Amino acid sequence: MTPRRYAGLLLAFAAQRGFELVYSARNERTIRRRQPGAPRAGESIFKWIALVNAGLFTLPALERWLRRRPAPPLVAGFGWVAALSGVALRLSVLLSLRASWNVHAVVPDNLRVVDHGPYRFIRHPNYVALGLEFLGLPLIGGAYVSALGLGLANAALLRRRIVEEDALLMAIPAYRERMGGKPRFLPRLLSGR
Repeated sequence: MTPRRYAGLLLAFAAQRGFELVYSARNERTIRRRQPGAPRAGESIFKWIALVNAGLFTLPALERWLRRRPAPPLVAGFGWVAALSGVALRLSVLLSLRASWNVHAVVPDNLRVVDHGPYRFIRHPNYVALGLEFLGLPLIGGAYVSALGLGLANAALLRRRIVEEDALLMAIPAYRERMGGKPRFLPRLLSGR
């Protein structure tokens, strides 16, 4: 894939993420109308999360342009599988959470607990989807430094956010009862727990 086509591909994925941001903003406004003081997980680091996500759609294109060589077909193929799996998983998250889904992780007191779709198996499928995209999108273009650097930055930021989000969610008795025993990221069949 040429650098120009790869940049176009990243732009297409970024546009899809843009539609998600519009959907998220609408959902958050609805939540805030019902509960203006609903807490947000990871509020202090959100700007860094946004910056790393912006980097996902720009830095790999720059690295691909500087590298001048396309990714080997096996690497690019793995990247495609990871990236498309991430998008499919996040779309299933959106369909499961519907009006509750938002990028700021706002957790209202009257949270409607969702335990269907990917939430039947794990508590945080949206973060798994992000991880797949942070791995896959750079690999499609052979942007190995971006895959490693952005992936690690994303994991470090989300680790902190997930701790805060879990604290907010586990404070809700219905959530704790229905979701507390589920693993965070890997279904039991894969995690061995």
